[in-house]
Amino acid sequence: MISNSMQEMLKGSSVIRAMFEEGQKMEKIYGKENVFDFSLGNPNVKAPKKVNDTIKQIVDDIDSVELHGYMLNSGFVDVREAIAKSINKRFGTNFDFNNIVMTVGAAGGLNVLFKTILNKNDEVIVFAPYFGEYRNYIKNYDGVVVEIKQNPPTFMPNIDEFKKKITKNTKAVIINNPNNPTGVVYPESVVKDIAKVLNEKQKEFNKDIYLISDEPYRELVYENEEVPYLTKYYNNSIVGYSYSKSLSLPGERIGYLVVPNEVSDFENMVQALSIATRILGFVNAPSLQQKLIMQCLDEKVDIDYYKKNRDLLYSSLTKLGFECVEPKGAFYLFMKAPNGDDKEFSRLAKEEHILLVPGSSFSGEGYVRLAYCVSYETIQRSIPAFEKLAKKMGII
Repeated sequence: MISNSMQEMLKGSSVIRAMFEEGQKMEKIYGKENVFDFSLGNPNVKAPKKVNDTIKQIVDDIDSVELHGYMLNSGFVDVREAIAKSINKRFGTNFDFNNIVMTVGAAGGLNVLFKTILNKNDEVIVFAPYFGEYRNYIKNYDGVVVEIKQNPPTFMPNIDEFKKKITKNTKAVIINNPNNPTGVVYPESVVKDIAKVLNEKQKEFNKDIYLISDEPYRELVYENEEVPYLTKYYNNSIVGYSYSKSLSLPGERIGYLVVPNEVSDFENMVQALSIATRILGFVNAPSLQQKLIMQCLDEKVDIDYYKKNRDLLYSSLTKLGFECVEPKGAFYLFMKAPNGDDKEFSRLAKEEHILLVPGSSFSGEGYVRLAYCVSYETIQRSIPAFEKLAKKMGII
C-alpha cells in the first residue's frame, strides 16, 4: 500500500492536470476545434529557432563524454558564470558563478531550497492567490504554509495582514512575480514594503527570514512593466528562475537559483543547496540543457503573441459583462465567478466546452483562472461559447 502522505496527495491531486486530461477526453468526443481548453499553462509559442539549432550544434561539437557526463552538483562553472554575467548586465548586480546553482526547473529549485532551509514546523508565508504546488513543496520538508488572504481587486499583498502573521516560527516568504494565477506584477513599491517589514521582523525575532522570488514568468510582461530584482532590496533574498516559459521549454526542466553574497551564512547555504540537489535525486540539472542555455541567454519567445491573445480575451470577456483582472504579465487571466462559486461556475463553463481552473486551487476562491497560452484561433472560436455562458449566468 502507498504511504499515508501520498494517499492524501492522491485525494488532492492537481485540479489543473485533471482539467487538462478532461479536455483531451472531450476533444475526442466533440472535436478539438469545439473544445476550449484554458486549463494548463503549456506554452503554445514555439521555442526560438536558435534553441533547436543550438542543440544540434552542441551535440555535433562537444565531446559526448563531457556533454553527457556528470559535473558539479551545482552545474557547469562556465554556464553559471555566463548566467551571472547576463544578470549583472540586465539588473546592475555583481554576481559570479558562485552565486548560481543550476536546478531542474523552478520546481526543482524550490524543493532544493526548502530542503536546505526548512526545519520541522518552520512557517512559510504565501500571498493568495498562489501556485497551488507551493503547499506540497513546503509540506515535503515538514514546513507549515501560512496564507495571506487574497486582496481584490488589485491582488497586491496585504501588508498589514503580512505584518501580523510573521512569527518566531517564520522561516521564509515566497512571492511569484509576475503572478500565477492573476497576471499581476508586484511593483517596486510593494517589494520595498515587504522588505521593510522583513527587516523589522528579523530584528524583532533575532533570526533570519528568507524572501524567495519564484520568477518563471519574469520575461512575460506587457506595456513595459518592470519586475523588480529582489536581491537589490533585501539581503536574505533568493531568486528562483526557469526557462520553461521564457524560452517555451517546460518539458526540458532547466532553471537556476540565485544566492547573493549578502545572504546569511552564504558559504554554507550554497554548499547545502548543492548537496540537496544530489540527495533529492536530481544529482545535477540536465547537462545538454545547461550548455544550451549558455548560448541562448539573449533569446526570447514572441511576447506579442501572448499580448495579442490577452487583448482579445480580456476585451471580449469584459464586453460580455465578466469581471476580470487585466494581466500585466504571465499568460493567465483571473476572472470573477458571477455566482461567487468558482467550482460551480467551472462546471457550468464545461457544459459549454470551456475548461477553466477554479480559483480555490490557488486559494483564490470566487475566481477562475484562464491560461491564454493557446492559439489565437482557439480564443476566437471560444467567444460564442462564453456568450452562452454569460447568458446562462444572467449577466447579459
